[in-house]
Amino acid sequence: MNFVFAPGATPSVLVLGSAAVFPVHRIYCVGRNYAEHAREMGATVDRSQPTFFMKPADAIVTGNADVPYPSGTADLHHEVEMVVALQSGGRDIPVSEALQHVYGYAVGLDLTRRDLQAAAKAKGMPWDTAKGFDHSAPISALRPIGDAAHPVQGELSLEVNGTTRQKANIADMVFSVAEIIHELSRLYILAAGDLIYTGTPAGVAALQRGDHFRARLDGVAQFEGRIV
Repeated sequence: MNFVFAPGATPSVLVLGSAAVFPVHRIYCVGRNYAEHAREMGATVDRSQPTFFMKPADAIVTGNADVPYPSGTADLHHEVEMVVALQSGGRDIPVSEALQHVYGYAVGLDLTRRDLQAAAKAKGMPWDTAKGFDHSAPISALRPIGDAAHPVQGELSLEVNGTTRQKANIADMVFSVAEIIHELSRLYILAAGDLIYTGTPAGVAALQRGDHFRARLDGVAQFEGRIV
């Protein structure tokens, strides 16, 4: 194609044990997928319909790189999450077939400009500026599923400056990975390269410049970084 200017590099995530990288198509996120977190945010869980929002594909931060403190906020919050990477997709995917589309899993952070989110909620406005900003989706390398079992339990945790801030078992998710994929595919045509941040447990709190964080999903992946 004769582009009017050279297109940018494709956002990609490292793959454990491989020189290959995973090209990112879209980033979907699930809100209120742990009951305790919903309660700490003054919300309730609607079991009939998950809450979804999106981040730009180039919001990822990989390789334990530094994360710049974003502009426009004085209240940046961490939200540690299990991340699902899709190798295929489609529309109206049945729950029974959903896991066939999974390439692998990672752990990530859904960084949030909490003050902007609160202001948007108060006015009944969208959350885009609070969630979909530059460098708002740090992520570990992906662990391909291969012949291993899909993780349905295991400790998800985040330490900041050596102190545990968030810790829960992914078995406590309100919507399972298969249910999330099913519900998303009713709203979007899912595709290879999609990432799904599956929601955060209780304990979200502020990050400051200079903070060091370490995110871990036992048996799957971990990564660390620094807010600069």
